[in-house]
Amino acid sequence: MFGRTAAQRLARRYRREGDAYLVEVHLRELRALFNSLDPAPFLDKDLDDEAEQYIVGAVEEFPLGTPLKLVFHVPATTLHDPGPALLADSIRGYFDYRAAHAGRRLDLLLRQGRLSLLIGVGFLFACLGARGVVGGTLTGTLRDILAEGLLISGWVAMWRPLQIYLYDWWPLVRHLRILRKIRDLPVQLRVTGRPPDR
Repeated sequence: MFGRTAAQRLARRYRREGDAYLVEVHLRELRALFNSLDPAPFLDKDLDDEAEQYIVGAVEEFPLGTPLKLVFHVPATTLHDPGPALLADSIRGYFDYRAAHAGRRLDLLLRQGRLSLLIGVGFLFACLGARGVVGGTLTGTLRDILAEGLLISGWVAMWRPLQIYLYDWWPLVRHLRILRKIRDLPVQLRVTGRPPDR
């Protein structure tokens, strides 16, 4: 699945149960997991930024095919709240929303890439045409400078579409896959004897 060194590093940082690694979050109270400024009902609340970053960062450490389980440790006193019964649905709903948002960003980037490619190709052909005109009407150093300037300008216009199609799209696809993986992870709530110090 992954190299021996990576597996050893992950084994030091994450516990395993069966074939699944555990992404564990220890909380003093369940509501600390969610953004306190979000007035939405529990099921629709946004996660706290730090909690989301921790979960996403932990899942990113593993290859996508690695079995994982999301485990929240809370004190027994929080089990009287209505939240624990809704926790798994709330986590799934939040990461489903984040995945949909990431999918829209990817679609927007690819649409921008198509438009940039259309503009870049058009500008490149215009520059090549102007270069041909300059080459046929001027002579000497001025012709060489203008011809090379037009050629360079035409290719510079292709930079953005090439950047999008060669480099920019694949990190977004990976992030989208990570969010979908988190959305589909098994979620467990476990009771701890005492609240953590944090």
